[in-house]
Amino acid sequence: MNRGTPLCIAFSIAIGATLGIARADTPPSKSTAEPGKLEDVIVTAQRREESAQNVGIALSVLSPDTLRDTGVEKVNDLQNVTPSLEVEPAFSSGQPQFRLRGVGFIDYTSNNTAAVGVSVDEVPLRFPIQTQGALFDLSRVEVLRGPQGTLYGLNTTGGAVNFIINRPTAETHAGVSVDYGSFGALSAEGFVSGSLAPGLFGRLSLATEQGGAWQWNRTTGQKLGDKDKISGRAQLEWLPTSGVSARLTLYSSIDKSDAYGTQLIAPFQPSPYSPTPPGPVIPADTSPYVTGWSLTPAFAQTVGISPNTKPGVDNSNNGANLHVNVDLGAVKLTSITSFDKFVRREFVDWDATQYDESDVYFHDDVTVFSEEARLASTGVGPFSWVAGVYYANDKLVENFFGDFSAIYGASALTNYTQFSHSLGLFAQGTYQFTDRLKGILGVRPDRETRDLENLQTLFGGGVASGPESQSIESTNVSGKAELDFEVQKGTLVYGSISRGVKSGGFTAHNLTAASPPFAPEKLLAYELGIKADVTPAFRVNGALFYYDYTDQQVLSKFLTLNGYIGSFINAPKSHIEGGEAEITWAPGNGFELSQYLGYKEGKYTADVFNSNGSNFNGRDIDFPKLSYGGEIAYGLPIGGYRLRGEINYSYHDNYDQVFLLETADATGHLQGPPQFQIDSYWLANASIALSPDSGKSWSVSIWVHNVTNQRYFLTKNFFLTSPTPPVFSNNIGAAGQPITAGLHFDWSF
Repeated sequence: MNRGTPLCIAFSIAIGATLGIARADTPPSKSTAEPGKLEDVIVTAQRREESAQNVGIALSVLSPDTLRDTGVEKVNDLQNVTPSLEVEPAFSSGQPQFRLRGVGFIDYTSNNTAAVGVSVDEVPLRFPIQTQGALFDLSRVEVLRGPQGTLYGLNTTGGAVNFIINRPTAETHAGVSVDYGSFGALSAEGFVSGSLAPGLFGRLSLATEQGGAWQWNRTTGQKLGDKDKISGRAQLEWLPTSGVSARLTLYSSIDKSDAYGTQLIAPFQPSPYSPTPPGPVIPADTSPYVTGWSLTPAFAQTVGISPNTKPGVDNSNNGANLHVNVDLGAVKLTSITSFDKFVRREFVDWDATQYDESDVYFHDDVTVFSEEARLASTGVGPFSWVAGVYYANDKLVENFFGDFSAIYGASALTNYTQFSHSLGLFAQGTYQFTDRLKGILGVRPDRETRDLENLQTLFGGGVASGPESQSIESTNVSGKAELDFEVQKGTLVYGSISRGVKSGGFTAHNLTAASPPFAPEKLLAYELGIKADVTPAFRVNGALFYYDYTDQQVLSKFLTLNGYIGSFINAPKSHIEGGEAEITWAPGNGFELSQYLGYKEGKYTADVFNSNGSNFNGRDIDFPKLSYGGEIAYGLPIGGYRLRGEINYSYHDNYDQVFLLETADATGHLQGPPQFQIDSYWLANASIALSPDSGKSWSVSIWVHNVTNQRYFLTKNFFLTSPTPPVFSNNIGAAGQPITAGLHFDWSF
C-alpha cells in the first residue's frame, strides 16, 4: 500500500468538503424539505427504518426526482449519479457488468453472480441479466458501498443496490407520468393505490417505453435502438389483525427492444481466412450514430428468428413474492418468499458489420426460488438484533450461438445447464454502550453448491469440446465489526472491519476448450467514515477504505490455434484503496447544491500469469480511478407557481480494458491490443420545471440530456480476424447516447 495515498485521499476529502465538491448520501427532497433544513431521509439499509445519517455505512440514497432529472432509465445509468460505481454493457449487449469501489466481475454470459448485489423489494436478483428491467413506481434507490451479507440474502464483496418500491396505501390516490423526447422516445407510467375493503389495500402500477432509435445501419440506413417495453406490478396488502400483515406482489414485463449497436474504432479488415473471397475494408466510424449488422439465412434458421431481424431482445420476466410480517411482542417475524422466471432471447452483432464474423444469439431460461425468514428485536433496550436464514435454488439453461462464417465458414453452439443451491444464516447485533457509543457485530456462515452439466460446444456440425460436467462446493463465513461514535449531535464517526465473499463459478463461454472452475473470492474491508450535519442546511459525509483481496476473480484470455478464449482465474492477492466525499447544501432561498467525489486505485500483489507468460504482480487493477459529479438547482416562486432550474453533471475517468490480456515484448514491456482505452468524459443534463408553489399535484418540465453532445464510449473490445498470428483488426466500442431533449409531465391526485 502506498503510504502517501490515504493522506492524499483524506486531503481531497477535506478540500472537497471545504470547496463544495462532493455529493450527499441523502439528497434533500425537492418537494418536501423545509426551507433552510435538509430532509432526514429514512432508509432500511440495516433492515429497520432509521435515518441514513445514523447508519455507519457509506450509502447513497436516490429519490424518484433525482432519478428522473439525471436521466436514470435503467440500473446501468446509476453510474452517472453515484460515486465509485460503474455499470457497463458487455459488448453492448443486455448483460451488465457491475463495479463498485473497483470490485466487480466481467462476464458476457449469464451464469455467474455479480460482485454487486441488486435487489428489488428485498428480493435479491440472482443473475446480472435479471437487473435490466424497467425502473418504475419507486420510493427510492439505496446504493451501499462495501461488502454486504450479515443482513442480506445475497453475499457480496462489492456492495448492494436496493430498489425500494412504493407500497399500497390506505388513502386512495393515483398518478401518471409521461415523457416524450428526441428520436420519438416515449415513456409513460401510472399507478392507482388505495383501500379495497377493511384491512385490504391494493396498488397497480404500469409502465411502458417506446421508440428512441438514434442509430442506423451504415450500409442500409435502417434505424436501430427503438425501445418496446411493457411492465406491470400488482400488490395486495392484507392486515387481518393487529400486528400481522401479508403483502402479495405479482409482476410481469415484456421487452422487445432493439439493441444498441457498436462502432468500428479502427478500419475493419475482413479475415484473409474467409472461405469466400474477402470483401472491402470498412473505414472506422466517425459518428456514434452509425453501426452495422447482418444475419445469414442459415444462422437465422438455426436460432429460430427471421432473417431480417435487427439486433435486439425478446425477453420476458414474470414472478411473484409474498412478504409476511408478524409482531410476536419482543420480536418481529418476517418471511419473504419469491419465485421468478426470466427468459432471455437476444441477437447481437458484435462485429458491427455486414460480415458474419461474430454474430451471437442468447437463448436463456432462468428459474429462481428463494426464501428468507428472519427475526428482529422490537424492544427499546440497549441491545437490538436481527437473525435469519436465506435459501435460494436456481436453474439456468443457456444456449449461446455464434456465427463465425466469415472466419471459419461455420457457426457454433455452446450449451449447458447450471444448478445452484445456497443456504446462509445471518445475524447482526447492535449494543448501545452509551448515549454516544454503540458497537455492531455480524456474522454469516453460508454453504453453496453449483453444478454445470453437459457443457458442450458444437462447431460446424461436429463436437468441438465436451460434453463436460463440473461441480463446485464452498462453505464460507462473512462478518462485520463496527463502532459508531456520535461526536456531537448530528455528527457520527464510524469505523468497521468486514469480510465479504463472492461465489465461485464456471467459465461457460469458451468455444474450443473447457476451463476449470474458479474459487470464491474473499475481501477483507477496513473503513473509516464520518457523517455530519454541520448546520441544518449543510451536510458533509466522507469515507476512507482499504480492501485486502484474496483469490480475486478476474478474466484472463488465452491464445489457442483457433484464437483467443476467455477463462476466469483467481488472482491470489491484490488490494484496493480509496475514498468518497459528499455534500449537500440547501440554505432555504431556493438554492440547492449537492456534489460527490470518489477515488480508488488497486494493484495485484502476488504472481498472477496468463498463458502468454505475462506476470501481473505489481500491476494496477483496471478500473476508472476518479469519479465526480453533482447538481446545482434554483427554485423561484412566481405567483402561485414555482419555477425550478437544474444542472447536473458527472465525470468518468479513463482506464484500460485489458483483462490480463497483454503479452510481453522483447524488452519485457507488457503490450495490449491497440485502441483499448476508455477515454475520460463529462456528461451534463439540464432541466426547467414548473409546478404549483404548494400542494404539488402536477409538474411540467423541459429537459436536455448530454447537453454538450459529448462523444464517449461505455466499453471497448476486439475480435480476431486472423488467429495465427493474432491480428486485432475488428476493434469495436459501444458509444454512449448523444444529446437528447424532451418534455416531461407528472400529475397526481
